[in-house]
Amino acid sequence: MKNWLARLFGGPARLERAAASAQHVSAPSGVVDSPRLFELDLAFYRWLAGGTVHAGEAPEGAILDELARLARDPQAAAGLVPRVPAVIPQLLRSLRDEGMSASELARQVGQDVSLVAEVIREVNSPYYRAGTKIGNIEGALMLLGQNGLRMLLARVAFRPVIGAQSGRLARQAAPLVWSQSEKCALAASMAAPSLGADPFEAYLAGLTRNVGLIVAFRLADQVLGPAALPQSDVFAHALLDSARTLSARIATLWELPPPVGQAILQAGQHDATPLAQALHEGDRLAMLRVLFDAGVEGAEGAAAALPGAQQRIFDKLQSAEE
Repeated sequence: MKNWLARLFGGPARLERAAASAQHVSAPSGVVDSPRLFELDLAFYRWLAGGTVHAGEAPEGAILDELARLARDPQAAAGLVPRVPAVIPQLLRSLRDEGMSASELARQVGQDVSLVAEVIREVNSPYYRAGTKIGNIEGALMLLGQNGLRMLLARVAFRPVIGAQSGRLARQAAPLVWSQSEKCALAASMAAPSLGADPFEAYLAGLTRNVGLIVAFRLADQVLGPAALPQSDVFAHALLDSARTLSARIATLWELPPPVGQAILQAGQHDATPLAQALHEGDRLAMLRVLFDAGVEGAEGAAAALPGAQQRIFDKLQSAEE
């Protein structure tokens, strides 16, 4: 086991850190997350993977070796998830320009017919509670404003990337991962201002954070066949760590703003950028929210221990879907 973990983590020092992470998971200040109380990463992984256990070193090594290979070849990793619509990178660049006119934004969105349909469907959903039915991009812009459109476009573009998957394990995990990703994006964007980070970049980082995890589940489908996903603590932490690296490299491949991939890699580190701090806080709160809503043991106690600012974000993660 040490050999394949050493290959994955890049040597003995990183292997020691990986083993240590199985004993303690970092968390934003105030999020209850200790071995004796509630290990958020492990609870989230096991909620995604299901309750069955597969014993044996060989399948674990096969999955992690393949993930390590894909981390060196992100183009191949990106091929395991649907690509974001080609217009999205152009739109994201335009949306960062405060001087961009509404008519120019509407023109760019209109280049992708399926994207237009998704945006119109979204703005007419109960989430936005529009007074009258909206039938065009111009009307959507008037309802949303520029910042609202930025977040909506990102969410609409990423939904099929994460939420629609083939394969037994990926199909089971995809809607759960998407639910957490939406909440992570929202929570990170809300946490960003107080940390000095850009809310929209935080939103993008939240949506992208678990793309690599979907790749990992698709790989597991190929390697394991009908077998259950391994659930040892060391494997779970190693898979989540490798998935994070994949997410960062896929974000770069998709031409997302460079700070997004950097934040995904740095989230949870002591010297993290403000954007990475916002992502880490949003990710933890979103994981806790989905586990709390699913009734996972330990989540209620962890939620009750949140400090005021995090509690307010945690509560909004529920109300956003009502």
